[in-house]
Amino acid sequence: MKTVVVGLSGGVDSSVAAYLLKKQGYNVIGLFMVNWEETDENGNCTAETDFEDVKRVANKIGIPYYTVNYAKEYQERVFSYFLEEYKKGYTPNPDVMCNKEIKFGPFLEHAMKLGADYIATGHYCKRVDKDGKVYLYKSFDKNKDQTYFLNQLNQDQLNKTLFPLADIDKPEVRRIAKELGFSTAEKKDSTGICFIGERNFRNFLKGFIPANKGKIKDLQGNVVGEHDGVMYYTIGQRRGLNIGGKNGYDNDRWFVVDKDVKTNTLYVNCGECDEMFSSACIVTEFNWITDVMNENFSAGVKLRYRQPDQECEVEIIDKNTIKLVFKERQRAVTIGQFAVLYDQDGKCYGGGRIDQLIR
Repeated sequence: MKTVVVGLSGGVDSSVAAYLLKKQGYNVIGLFMVNWEETDENGNCTAETDFEDVKRVANKIGIPYYTVNYAKEYQERVFSYFLEEYKKGYTPNPDVMCNKEIKFGPFLEHAMKLGADYIATGHYCKRVDKDGKVYLYKSFDKNKDQTYFLNQLNQDQLNKTLFPLADIDKPEVRRIAKELGFSTAEKKDSTGICFIGERNFRNFLKGFIPANKGKIKDLQGNVVGEHDGVMYYTIGQRRGLNIGGKNGYDNDRWFVVDKDVKTNTLYVNCGECDEMFSSACIVTEFNWITDVMNENFSAGVKLRYRQPDQECEVEIIDKNTIKLVFKERQRAVTIGQFAVLYDQDGKCYGGGRIDQLIR
């Protein structure tokens, strides 16, 4: 009997993933990760509630469960990157880095030390083994597909990972959990920053990066307002600018078009404009999941999670650097985010960091 260590988060997806593996005949062990240590207004550890759900589910399934603390590794490998990117004026994706640096890093290593043959997660994606290689494909539930967040995985990591939710959708997952009486059956999906959760983002960042007010200018250089700090805004944003009706401008919404960290200036425009769109971008640190492509090819690309695949031509610059030329100009492409490539069958080629925009 093969052993699988399941990353139990206290949510419904990992709960059902563990149950399905046990049902398939695996020796299942639950492992709960503490990656962010914080207390609420009552002085209670915010991870304790999730761990209580882990215990209830594990006991109901009949599997052993343990806890590991990766708060130090999370601070060093994920949160420090998150803050540095924001200080530079970029918009990072900590979920991608958390998967690369924690879930498929120390967590995987710990599971192997426990004698596991595999680890498993509640991600919605599919593993396909073919010709001695492991491929990452979109899940059956296209609405919940999470391959975008797994674009930095390599062959060794994928080879040791199972995705039990590959062929079922979210409503079915909740139905199974409800039928089994899991305490997580109706639990709200986690949102916000990976392991930190949903909160007032600007107030949260202010606790780590001092606010530095500055000027908001239109594209002609006219001052139209004041911002709280350029790192708090992202390209294409229209809320939170506090720019009311201005004489000499159309009665339209204002959008963030660009930001200059050196001069602490936020550039906006009244209404959408050409400067908000990109015809191409340069992607660096590209991770090829299975096969390294050496010749230019056509693909679909996601420039942000939940975006439908956009047609593009992929031009190979070097092993880890590519240029994406979009069939249709793309709105609010953001430096620091990840561009993830797919073929028409849902195979994920991999992904890399958006490093330069071509407008």
